[in-house]
Amino acid sequence: MHKLLGLETSQRQAIRSDYRKKRQALSSKEQSTAAHNLLKTCLTSTTLAQSKTIACYIANDGEIDPVAIIDYCWQQGKRVLLPVLHPFSKGHLLFVEYHPKSPTRKNVYGIDEPIANSTNIHTLDNIELILTPLVAFDAKGNRLGMGGGYYDRTLAPIRRDSLPTQLIGLAHTCQQTDQLLTDSWDIPLNAIATPDQFFDVS
Repeated sequence: MHKLLGLETSQRQAIRSDYRKKRQALSSKEQSTAAHNLLKTCLTSTTLAQSKTIACYIANDGEIDPVAIIDYCWQQGKRVLLPVLHPFSKGHLLFVEYHPKSPTRKNVYGIDEPIANSTNIHTLDNIELILTPLVAFDAKGNRLGMGGGYYDRTLAPIRRDSLPTQLIGLAHTCQQTDQLLTDSWDIPLNAIATPDQFFDVS
C-alpha cells in the first residue's frame, strides 16, 4: 500500500512538472490569444452568463489568464471574487470581493490578493460559480493542481453539504492529458474550459 501510494505521488509530481513546463513555454502572444478565446469558450455555456457571483483568480506560473472573463463580469455587473490565503486556517482559502480599484498585496507565493476585511469575504454557499486554475486535466473533469491542496480543502463543503456551487477549471489546450490518477479528497469539476473547447462533465 505504501509503495503504491509513493508511486502515485511520484507520478503526480512528474505530470505536474511536465505540464507546468508546457504552459510556461507559451509565448506572450499565445497567452494573450488564449485569454481572449477563453471568454468565448466560456460563453458557449450558460453557466457564466447566468451566474451573478463568480470566484476567479489572478494568473501565475503560466496559468491561462482569466482577465477577459473578469472584465466581462464587471461589465455585466457581476460580483467578482478572488482567492486569498486564509490567515488563520492553514491550507485553506477565503474568497474576497474584487473591484477594479481594490487594494492588493502579494501573498507568500508572490501572487496578488485583495485585502480581506469583515465586509468583503463571501462564503461558498453564496458563490454560484468558481473558476479554478489547474496544472493538468482529463476529459472526465479530473483536475491536477499545484500540489498544495488549497482548493480541495476549501471546496470540500460543496460535495459534503451538496452546495449548488458550480466548478469550472480553466486551462490551456496543451494541459489536457489522457487520464489522471484521483484521490478520495479530490474535488471533481463540473466542466473545463480551454480556448478551443468546453468540456461539460457534470
